[in-house]
Amino acid sequence: MNLDFVEDIRATLDSRFLAREQAIVGSREVIRSSANAIRALHRAEWDQAASLITQAAEGQAKMMAAVSGHADLIHAGFVADAAKEYAEARITQAFFTGAQVPTHQDLGVDPVPYLHGLGEAVGEMRRRMLDLLRGENLAEASRILEEMDDIVDLLATIDYPDGMTNGLRRTTDVARSLVERSRSDLTATVVQERLREDLRSR
Repeated sequence: MNLDFVEDIRATLDSRFLAREQAIVGSREVIRSSANAIRALHRAEWDQAASLITQAAEGQAKMMAAVSGHADLIHAGFVADAAKEYAEARITQAFFTGAQVPTHQDLGVDPVPYLHGLGEAVGEMRRRMLDLLRGENLAEASRILEEMDDIVDLLATIDYPDGMTNGLRRTTDVARSLVERSRSDLTATVVQERLREDLRSR
């Protein structure tokens, strides 16, 4: 039996392995930079956040370049996880600063991790809203809540099997519960503020 074809198999697997290792390095860079960018956003360190997001974008590009030509790796878990974190950071940045929310095409990520990033941004927005409530900035807190509502409404329209969306329904349910809790928090704060105003006016 001629086993020369084994060398072709070995070459293919070697190439795939090298691509995987390079993509893993890129994905770690994306996840680390994205997480640090979100922390900077919560501290209102806008320039630092922008710099970290640029690093995340570079890692994303490096990761995607590594897996190009390897369809089996493009949808690998670590690739999707990194893309989701990058999308979350970019989306969070947009909502916090009032900028235009980037699309998945803008970010160069697959729609599924993008949608998960959008859903998880709701948690960051809730944290931002609570900070605004503590600072008695009710107008901005209300704007954030409206944006959170819009995200949940959008996610609710994505009605595909969980196998296609990697469990997006659960992400949507979590986001919806965060919106309802946030609405309750905002309502309670508004009522308290009105009571204080009534007492002051007497």
